[in-house]
Amino acid sequence: MLTIQRLSLEDARLLIAGASAKAEEIGVPMCIAVCDESGQLIAFERMDGGKVTSTIIAQDKAYTAAGAKRTTESYGSASQPGSPAYGINTAIGGRLMIVGGGVPVIVDDKVVGAIGLSSGTPAQDIECAQSGVEVFMRSLK
Repeated sequence: MLTIQRLSLEDARLLIAGASAKAEEIGVPMCIAVCDESGQLIAFERMDGGKVTSTIIAQDKAYTAAGAKRTTESYGSASQPGSPAYGINTAIGGRLMIVGGGVPVIVDDKVVGAIGLSSGTPAQDIECAQSGVEVFMRSLK
């Protein structure tokens, strides 16, 4: 029997609050998705002004980060021609994201979920995702 650690709805709300606070600070309204360790959506927020197209992208970034247990950004170079994961972004219906903004949430060396952001540049998406993770991690102490 397995014992699985996963984010709760309260945890997801903390992640979203941290990410949206950073998004407000930098002036970029974001779409923010939080999923559990298996990539299933727990919570989603589209800030006023968040791009309509970014709703699915944010969810897929969270899904990828949780399932792959790595940042979506790390897939960028690994998915280029001649690299080990070339073409992975076309797998499973094109749901795997290779653009920055998806970050796994790791507690006690286990991926318990992930956060994905979209609407800004990849660097802005990453910055806001990291802020969400930092707020969540501080709440554990």
